Amino acid sequence: MKKIVLFAALFLVLFQVKAELELPKVFADHMVLQRGQEIPVWGKADPKQWVNVTFQGKKYRVKADKEGQWMLKMDAFPKGGPYILSINTKKDSKVLENVMMGDVWLLGGQSNMEWPLTKTIGGEDSIKTANHPNIRLFEVGRNLSLEEIEEVPEAKWSICSPETVANFSAIGYYFARRIESDMDVAIGLLDINWGGTLSEAWTSADALLTHADFKERVTTNQTEGPKDFSDPNLEKKSPNSWPTSLFYGMLEPIIPFAIKGALWYQGESNASRAYQYREIFPLMIEDWRAQWGQGDFPFLWVQLANFKQPKAAPEDSDWAELREAQTMTLSLPNTAQAVIIDKGEAGDIHPRDKWTVGERLAKGAKKIAYDMDVVYSGPTYKSMEIQGNQIRISFDHVGSGLMVNDKYGYVKGFAVAGSDKKFHWVSGQQDGDQIVLQTGDIKNPVAVRYGWADNPDDVNVYNKEGLPANPFRTDDWNGITYGKR
Repeated sequence: MKKIVLFAALFLVLFQVKAELELPKVFADHMVLQRGQEIPVWGKADPKQWVNVTFQGKKYRVKADKEGQWMLKMDAFPKGGPYILSINTKKDSKVLENVMMGDVWLLGGQSNMEWPLTKTIGGEDSIKTANHPNIRLFEVGRNLSLEEIEEVPEAKWSICSPETVANFSAIGYYFARRIESDMDVAIGLLDINWGGTLSEAWTSADALLTHADFKERVTTNQTEGPKDFSDPNLEKKSPNSWPTSLFYGMLEPIIPFAIKGALWYQGESNASRAYQYREIFPLMIEDWRAQWGQGDFPFLWVQLANFKQPKAAPEDSDWAELREAQTMTLSLPNTAQAVIIDKGEAGDIHPRDKWTVGERLAKGAKKIAYDMDVVYSGPTYKSMEIQGNQIRISFDHVGSGLMVNDKYGYVKGFAVAGSDKKFHWVSGQQDGDQIVLQTGDIKNPVAVRYGWADNPDDVNVYNKEGLPANPFRTDDWNGITYGKR
């Protein structure tokens, strides 16, 4: 009996010692820390205990509060590594090895950002040659919560290798590979994806309470208290049923881990409420920036690809309206958009060409995050001039010049409407860096649309850098998602 008591006492002591110093899972061996800016480090210890942090010869010290919470900020360091990060208290210590100083990018969104490398065009060949030890992935497992939590149940850092990369986000991998190579810097990827999710699930309560469409639902969640997501009667597999559930369940626990910026691919699930997305997408971005406290960090996203069967005649499209909402969000500072209207698949919502997506995001990052003089956007609508039975369209972001993928310079994907608001396909040609459309029998032409469809599979306007023109419309008539909440 005495042995049992002694063993129990020893177990209790060991448990207490083990639990005396705790770090979030994002602080672990093989992690990448953000170069060039102060680095928040935090965790738990015994209340009022001193916590000592040592990194690259510098020492930091902070006292845990009465709840045992502590946080400090290390100095900014240049790129380099591998290093050792040591954290200790009077009773316990943690030594984190193989730590790199580089750039940390957040990967967010739904299944197209989540899509693994192994299921993409050229994926198997990429896996065989994926010897990139300076690319590391921190994968946050799926988790739901309606209140703040300290940790995500499943999360770990992985070093990129042929043995580990198969299930990496394909877009994240191709993006990281390009930036690592061109910028000569280690890349950390924080992966927080969940297929089929709405943007409001990734937004905090503080932000959604400012929006009339979500205030009541969020207030109800707060009033009733957090739900038990282990209850099978609750829609555990449907995070969209719970605004804020992914923000608190997956994102908030890693805030304010220092980052370079964010990559986002989402919107398919919000397409039926595309007009509302004009408000809730920038709301989410501004929310993240406020939560991180890093100012207007770079935020880049992927515009929805072409999808579904092409239509014989011009018609309204919720996917086109969602793309428009995404484009409008470029009004926020330090943002860029990767247009992939030429890379979708009619019969599959998950285009298999993720290499192009990663490359186009990398171009945006080079411009927005790394201040490089690169062409990062395809042509965007600037203005139109009606000249009798012709309409002349001018563009921004033509790069080294406009290009039409047709040997005769004939453009496709343009429709014109008169005052009756009925659109008709029209022909046209390139004229230098402009497009000239022939309106034919259309009386009183007033509006132009380009690529305005679920799947505008015939669009062919690019700049000479090979980046496709952004779909657009010149009218502001109410679309099919106007007023849908």
